[in-house]
Amino acid sequence: MTTPHHTSPATGPVLVTGATGTTGSRLAARLTRAGHPTRAAGRHPVPVAGAEPVAFDWTDPATHDAALDGASAVYLVPPPGATDPAAVMLPFLDRARRAGVRRAVLLSSSLIPVGGPATGTVHQALPGLVPEWAVLRPSWFMQNFTGHHPHADAIRTDGLLTTATGRGRVAFIDADDIAAVAAHALTDPAPHNTDWVLTGPEALSYDTVAAILTEAIGRPVRHRAVSEAELRTRLARHLPADFAAILAGLDRRIAEGAEDRVTDAVTRVTGRPPRSFAAYVRANARSLTGP
Repeated sequence: MTTPHHTSPATGPVLVTGATGTTGSRLAARLTRAGHPTRAAGRHPVPVAGAEPVAFDWTDPATHDAALDGASAVYLVPPPGATDPAAVMLPFLDRARRAGVRRAVLLSSSLIPVGGPATGTVHQALPGLVPEWAVLRPSWFMQNFTGHHPHADAIRTDGLLTTATGRGRVAFIDADDIAAVAAHALTDPAPHNTDWVLTGPEALSYDTVAAILTEAIGRPVRHRAVSEAELRTRLARHLPADFAAILAGLDRRIAEGAEDRVTDAVTRVTGRPPRSFAAYVRANARSLTGP
């Protein structure tokens, strides 16, 4: 990582947007356990792991000033399903800078480079808006197979994974590992001022994922490969058409090999290796064996 001239840890509260989400809830828990004042921001604020709940809505600027009051750092989770998150995130970041926020950590995606679509635009603007920053670009979450996600639901009900990834491979990552990197990026004395592509320790095809799941839960799980067009149609039954097209396109890119990589970023930042998919599934198999 680069080391700029200014090096100072966060002194005020850390504002965690998306605090009830997959990475935000884990990050809030880590920060509070470490003794960092933390605000858990959400549309319907609730206490998260001891963090102070605050009302926050990306689309309602009237909630922004109170959430930012006194904060020195912010964890940025884009609005769910937004195809143009920059429209609301960039004005918020300008407001955050004027409110005294020095450090911001953006949750993006491994397949979205700086200047790319969606969060890629926010990534590009971030260094010009705050003096201390980091962008986390994780691969696909392991939690997609065990939480409240279409993959997990289909595994429970049909023993089926449907993707347009073909034989493409993904180095799935545990959200706990993402949260661990985020905690460092928000509180390390020296700001990271870089982007981290975060992966698990090995790249797996969905066929291999299905085999690992089959062994862990004791009943068959099968991967059904479909075309990008078919997946887009399936997703559009439950999601906005534009967002469904983006997700289906990401599957196509996986099929083309875009996610077939492993990085050492988690180890470099946290000092420990990321969790393997097999270990994660063994630990969470019971979540897939219920009704």
